[in-house]
Amino acid sequence: MATGNPEGKKSPPEEQRLGPVLRRRSQVQTTTTDQRLLDGRAPSDWVHTDPWRVLRIQSEFIEGFGALAELPPAISVFGSARTPLDSPEYETGVRLGRGLVEAGFAVVTGGGPGAMEAANKGACEAEGVSVGLGIELPFEQGLNSYVDIGLNFRYFFVRKLMFVKYSQGFVVLPGGLGTLDELFEALTLVQTQKITQFPIVLFGTGYWGGLVDWLHGTVIAQGKAADKDLLLFHVTDDVDEAVALVSKEAGR
Repeated sequence: MATGNPEGKKSPPEEQRLGPVLRRRSQVQTTTTDQRLLDGRAPSDWVHTDPWRVLRIQSEFIEGFGALAELPPAISVFGSARTPLDSPEYETGVRLGRGLVEAGFAVVTGGGPGAMEAANKGACEAEGVSVGLGIELPFEQGLNSYVDIGLNFRYFFVRKLMFVKYSQGFVVLPGGLGTLDELFEALTLVQTQKITQFPIVLFGTGYWGGLVDWLHGTVIAQGKAADKDLLLFHVTDDVDEAVALVSKEAGR
C-alpha cells in the first residue's frame, strides 16, 4: 500500500541550484524559471525586481557603448540648467563649445537647457559633433535642439561612466549640485588614479574662488586632502585658455 504522498507529488528539495544561485530550506522555489516566464497568468511585478533592473542597466551600458564607441576625442562641458539665455554665462558656453570644436574635439553635455544648451549650440554652429547625455528626472526637460547624438539614461551611475569613458577632459561652468557632483566625481577618479591624464578646468574665478579657498583653508588645512590635490584642476576666466588647457593635457 502506497504511503507518504498519495498523489505522487514530489516534496520540495532541501537544496536547489538555479544557475549560480543556491537556495535552501524555506527559500527553495516551487516553480521553475521557464514556468514563470511562460505563464501568462503570472503577476507582472517581476519587471520591477532587482534582477530585471540589472538587465535594464546592462541595456543602458550597451546602448551607450554602441552609440559613443566611434566618437572622436571629446570634452565634456558641465554647468547649470538654469543659466539664462541672455546671460554672459550662456554666451561663454557658446564660445566654449565653438572653441572646443575648432580645437578638434566633440562636445559632450548633459543635454539639457542653460549652460549645457549653450555648449551644444556652439559645437553645432561650428559644425562639430554635439552630444547630449540626458537623465530621466521627475521634471522632464528633454534634450536641447542642438544635440546631434543624444541618449537618455535611467541611471545616474551609467551616465557618469559615459561622461568619463568617452571624454578626454572636463570644463566646468558655474552650476549647482549636479555640476558639483560631476566635478568631485572626476576629481576623486583623478586623485585615486582611476583615470590619468584627465584635465579639469573650472571656468569663472568669481564663482569657483570660494570653493577653492575652502578646499585650501579648511579641507587641506585640517589634513583631509593634500596641497597637491589643488593641482588636479585649473581655474580660468578665459575661453581660449580653457581650450588650450584641455588640449594640452589631453595630448592634442
